[in-house]
Amino acid sequence: MANITAALVKDLREKTGAGMMDCKQALNATEGDIEAAVDWLRKKGLSKAAKKSDRVAAEGLVGIAISGTTGVVVEVNSETDFVARNEEFQALVKTIALVAAEKGETEVETLKGQHYPGDAGTVADAISNAIATIGENMTLRRAASLTVSDGVIGHYLHNAIGEGLGKIGVLVALESTGDKSVLADLGRKIAMHVAATNPVALDSTGVDPATLEREKNVLREKNAGKPAHVLEKIVESGMKTYFKEVTLVEQAYIHDSAKTVGQAVAEAAKTAGAPVALKGFVRYGLGEGIEKAEADFAAEVAAAASGA
Repeated sequence: MANITAALVKDLREKTGAGMMDCKQALNATEGDIEAAVDWLRKKGLSKAAKKSDRVAAEGLVGIAISGTTGVVVEVNSETDFVARNEEFQALVKTIALVAAEKGETEVETLKGQHYPGDAGTVADAISNAIATIGENMTLRRAASLTVSDGVIGHYLHNAIGEGLGKIGVLVALESTGDKSVLADLGRKIAMHVAATNPVALDSTGVDPATLEREKNVLREKNAGKPAHVLEKIVESGMKTYFKEVTLVEQAYIHDSAKTVGQAVAEAAKTAGAPVALKGFVRYGLGEGIEKAEADFAAEVAAAASGA
């Protein structure tokens, strides 16, 4: 029996993109001959993960898991929306979110190295195995968490296709010693608000300084020529309007537009029986920021015709 070392398994994984357990099995079957093991995996259809790694994966699912007073949201991408309806892929996303919540780990590369339940090896191995089985490139793109010492993590999934799975995922952290049922209801409603309005920050202090300066410059340019003291007041007023549009606590609450989100939290504190602090939020929209390749159907047809 050949001595199958961890280094040998790692080398085969890098060559093929197959899962750790499949690599071990291939090396055992070929007495440690790595080239023969590559062929063994190819014949089994398990080495195709690496071949798909350069394909753009912008579809997939957002998953949420709550563990006590910690909530985690992850985004796992696939090439097509069809895969999002695959039960194996759904189980993968849900389990990755659970692992992240239980381990308290959201740094992607570290999370990939965490143990995946069962005999799949690590989270990275489970992803590679799913790529080989389903036949599409998949990536664990990002993960984030929110924690409160006392209170609740409200959450909401838009376009949900199953428990803890959807296309837009939101976490909201509410710190309070008050009635948890009141907090849970408030947290879900604010999470729905965040999903709909996509604020850029919790409050004005959280807005990127470069963004603030850009907004101020736009106001200055639009009102160029006015006296300095007038221009200063225009910019000040304009920034107040800007904050009402983009910061969560100052936005008009979608469930009652007569009040802001901040006012809704203050009112809820009376019902909850204790002060409530809105500590933060995370919103993941599936595929946001990923540059998708646009197919030129006419060009494809022309190319096919010229090659015929």
